[in-house]
Amino acid sequence: MQILLTGATGFIGRHLAARLRADGHTVLEGVSPRHARPATGQVAMDFARDIAARDWLPRLSGIDAVVNAVGVLRDSPSRPIDALHRDTPKALFDACAQAGVRRVVQISALGVDRSETRYARTKRAADTHLLGLAGKASPRLTACVLRPSIVFGRGGASSALFMNLARLPVVVLPRPVLRAGVQPVAVQDLADAVAALLGPALDRQGTIECAGPEAVSMAGLIASLRTQSGHGPAHVAPLPDLLSRWSARLGDQVPASPWCNESLELLGSDNTADAAPLQGLIGHPAVHYRDLVARAWRQP
Repeated sequence: MQILLTGATGFIGRHLAARLRADGHTVLEGVSPRHARPATGQVAMDFARDIAARDWLPRLSGIDAVVNAVGVLRDSPSRPIDALHRDTPKALFDACAQAGVRRVVQISALGVDRSETRYARTKRAADTHLLGLAGKASPRLTACVLRPSIVFGRGGASSALFMNLARLPVVVLPRPVLRAGVQPVAVQDLADAVAALLGPALDRQGTIECAGPEAVSMAGLIASLRTQSGHGPAHVAPLPDLLSRWSARLGDQVPASPWCNESLELLGSDNTADAAPLQGLIGHPAVHYRDLVARAWRQP
């Protein structure tokens, strides 16, 4: 198929592009206008500005499927979260329905239906809009929303943070973060899931929660990553609640910082689900969190 992949230069997007090309698909990579090289199969697009369906229709000529892998943790002037997560995806999905695109896969996030953070609200709005279009605005369009837990692999910002924490002899994090349950998904498994939705499971629709084989607390994940990296046990201590709230408010004032009140709420909430849907979709056992370093971090 001819596939338009948005967010193609991001952590997840790079893995998706490689996996889909390995399956024989032609992948057109959506990148910012400053970096687009049409001769290499890249398509210039600006998720901060292309908020109307008419902006997308010319790019969808001959496209069979669209995969949206654009995502940001927090709002910034150059990457406004309302546009990137909600307004532009909705415009893209409307254009897909008008252009007769057969398949749309939206990469969302586990837990956005249970949170009222700006991140969750904007992601959820795009998810809902897409699923409302399928079979209604266009009888040809089939749509699937993937909601993975924390995605782990080399090149991921959160993965690098966890690996850096795992190297420290003393780990101090907010109590809710240390206790929160997660079910990490290896980025290769997520790429396999998308490949299945553009292959054997092409007609599958709706929302699929993607979680790794077993839940673990964030403290347990960091301890496991430390063991996998050949280090002994670390001392783990909770950051006092007052300091946690103060540091998050301070992060709110620094747009470049990944730490803020939104990230405190997101990381301090359980991010777990049934592991069966992901394993059933990819057709093989998903990578366990105890094997993430060898099978996701050290893989090219």
